[in-house]
Amino acid sequence: MGVGDGWPCADRAHAAFLYRLGTATVLVDSGEPISGLIDNAKIAADEIDAVLITHLHMDHVGGLFMLLQGLWLEGRTKPLPVHMPAEGIDPFRAMLRAGYVFDELLKFSLEFVPIKPGQPIRIGRSVRVTPFPTSHLAGLKKRFGGRNGPAFEAFSFLIESGRKRVVHSGDVGTVADLGPLLDRPADVLVCELAHVGLEELGEFLKGRKVKQVVLVHLPGLMWRDLPKTRRCAEKALGKTGFVIPTGGEVIAF
Repeated sequence: MGVGDGWPCADRAHAAFLYRLGTATVLVDSGEPISGLIDNAKIAADEIDAVLITHLHMDHVGGLFMLLQGLWLEGRTKPLPVHMPAEGIDPFRAMLRAGYVFDELLKFSLEFVPIKPGQPIRIGRSVRVTPFPTSHLAGLKKRFGGRNGPAFEAFSFLIESGRKRVVHSGDVGTVADLGPLLDRPADVLVCELAHVGLEELGEFLKGRKVKQVVLVHLPGLMWRDLPKTRRCAEKALGKTGFVIPTGGEVIAF
């Protein structure tokens, strides 16, 4: 749905990925303008079974308020769990109330669920999502954390359904953050490139079995010259298939 990086993007929506696995539909991250993208794609208000937030940077979560308002206005009735870093739950609930999206108004049950590293999240009958911590926010935590400071949590997700295994990087600190998620073969690796270099990624994937890589979150220089970026990806990834989506594509796996 959205593949932009953290900068304002005139031609890209921010991070938002809709996974259809078995009978479940899962939204990972909700960068703006996700509510409009959902409406444009003719996705029904009750279709999304769960929302997962990798971390609380605004390009990953900034569209969540309007998404929830839109689901209310569209008449959603099915319960919606929103899984996110624990420190974001109380502020988000407060902001929803400040914006007059009260629980009492909603026709559906809205539940915010704290993500716990390594603890699987069950979605419907067919999907299991296991969160793995990343070091994406380690620098901020070192500078501003302190004893009573924010936790600065960030996660990658291993998404499993039947025999399918999808690794969703979120934002990472180093490519090594993906190691625990790729200890077994993966059908798809959705990997950001704002904090990981292509050559670095290619070296890391040597000896690991990944059928397809979806490259997202490209920094501006890479985005503005996609032909060059594709050539670099071909060189770095070798025989591993890859896709560089521009937003709105359906990728089968």
